[in-house]
Amino acid sequence: MRLPTSARRFGLRASTTALLAIAAAAAFVGSGRSAAAEAAVRIAPPAVDERVDAGVRKETVVFAGGCFWGVQGVFQHTRGVLQAVSGYAGGKAETASYMAVSTGLTGHAESVQVTFDPQQVSYGKLLQIYFSVAHDPTQLNRQGPDHGSQYRSEIFYTSAAQKDVAEKYIAQLDAARAYPAKIVTQVAPLVAFYPAEGYHQDYATLHPDEAYIAINDLPKIANLKAMYADRYRDQPVLVASAAKGS
Repeated sequence: MRLPTSARRFGLRASTTALLAIAAAAAFVGSGRSAAAEAAVRIAPPAVDERVDAGVRKETVVFAGGCFWGVQGVFQHTRGVLQAVSGYAGGKAETASYMAVSTGLTGHAESVQVTFDPQQVSYGKLLQIYFSVAHDPTQLNRQGPDHGSQYRSEIFYTSAAQKDVAEKYIAQLDAARAYPAKIVTQVAPLVAFYPAEGYHQDYATLHPDEAYIAINDLPKIANLKAMYADRYRDQPVLVASAAKGS
C-alpha cells in the first residue's frame, strides 16, 4: 500500500522494491490490463461453524491479512457485516499509529475489526471469505507487494467458540490441501484493537483510481461478488456513514 503520493502524504520513504512494484502497477493500469495480487481460491465452508442464540444480533472478530485497505473493502461489501474498521491489533496502545506500525517493530498487525450480525452471516462464512478472497493465508509476513510482520495473516478471536472454529477450519483446509502450501495464519485472543487514522478508513471506496487499490484491492471485491454473490452487497457499509449517524 505504498504509492508515491501516499508516501509523501504520510511522510514515509518508499523502498526501491516498493517503487518497482508501484511502477509495475502503474504500467498495468496504463495498458488497460488487470493483475490481482492474490488469486482467489475456491474452498469448502467450515465443517464446524459457531452456534449462536437466536437473540444474538452483534458479534465482533478482528482479521489481519496484509494491507487493511483491501481487507476492509471486502468485508464492507459483505452482507451481514454491520461495520468494518481498519486499525491495529497485537501491540501496545502507545505504538498504535501508522508511522510506528510501518516500521514492523511494534508487534501490531494491520487489521480490520469486523462487527457482524450472526443471524445474517455466520462467523464460518466470514472465515471462508477471509481465507478465499480477502488474502492469501499461505504468505508469511507479507501480502502482495507489502512485506513485514505488520502484514501477517492472523485471526484475533473474541470468544472460545471463535477460536475453536478458526483452528478446526485451518486444520480442515490443510488436510484437504486447499492451497499449494501450508496455511500460516495465526490464531490469537484479541487483547485490544486500535482504530487507524481517519485517512485510512474507507480507503478502497474513496480512492478506487489509485494504482495500488486498482491492482491489489478492487480484484478482491470483484472476487467476492463472483464467488459469493449471495453474500455480496454493492453499496459498502462505510465508517464515515456510521460516524455521521452517531
